[in-house]
Amino acid sequence: MRALLTSLSMTVFLASVSVADPLPSWTGTATKAGIIAFVERVTDPASADYVTPAARIAAFDNDGTLWAEQPVYFQLLFAIDRLKEMAAADPEVLTSDVLRAAAEGDMETVAASGTEGLLEIVSTTHSGLTVDEFQTEVRGWLDTARHSGTGLAYDDMVYQPMLELLSYLRDEGFRTYIASGGGLHFIRVFSQNAYNIPPEQVIGSIGNGSYSAGDGPPRVMKDPGIFFIDDKAGKPVAIEARIGRRPVIAVGNSDGDFQMLEWTTAGDGARLGILLHHTDSEREYAYGRDSHIGQLARGLDEAASRGWLVIDMARDWERIWPSGK
Repeated sequence: MRALLTSLSMTVFLASVSVADPLPSWTGTATKAGIIAFVERVTDPASADYVTPAARIAAFDNDGTLWAEQPVYFQLLFAIDRLKEMAAADPEVLTSDVLRAAAEGDMETVAASGTEGLLEIVSTTHSGLTVDEFQTEVRGWLDTARHSGTGLAYDDMVYQPMLELLSYLRDEGFRTYIASGGGLHFIRVFSQNAYNIPPEQVIGSIGNGSYSAGDGPPRVMKDPGIFFIDDKAGKPVAIEARIGRRPVIAVGNSDGDFQMLEWTTAGDGARLGILLHHTDSEREYAYGRDSHIGQLARGLDEAASRGWLVIDMARDWERIWPSGK
């Protein structure tokens, strides 16, 4: 009996520790305390800041917020690998200087091409096949490709502290959404397994598409061109259209997320904006104001005056990757 009671006591103790610390990979800084205090306020029926379960929406950026984005966006690396395969089968697909540079691995020329060049690469490699075929290609790439710096699979380079935050919010009755400048069909391939976010709760950029049924089974095709870019001012527009509610919490890492946080925190009642600042050059990357990827300048300048929390990765996170440090 004594052994049983001891075992039960230990179980209760461990459970209480787990409940007391929903964010175990976060250090005990004011940032962690601020997040927990906010969630406790908006989920406490006795609080003046109480938010009903139906209104508990949290929107997260993906690149640089939920998974890494350096040295370039992972979706672009997928597009370049796919372009090389396409060019090997048909060299005539390389119809421009930027496409030829991408196929040759000339990232300096690709970067110099700017947004227009990147969109050309994406449009070329993300069209001419069905959504199902495209997502099969993405899944195969994620299964085999590895990050040049860490050696990890790309969908293993998700941030453990953010996984804990997502889980914590869901445990407290929040619905968690992705609102990303990345491709909708690309992210939907891994969002369920990586983040426990189902594909219907992913909002992202969309290429042109069409429906076809005349010469085979009914299917949705991915066509050349970009239909909508879910970035900057596009994020609030897409969130409102897809969800029909303003989030209570918005989390991002760059000035591309500024309008999402601005719109979220402008709503009535308690609201929280969170920015992740990449400050850890030893365990990940340190970048911000002058970065060509994930630039964060205006957000840093205005976060304090707007009441937004800024996560300092080096200071606030004890652990970065699920698999290690």
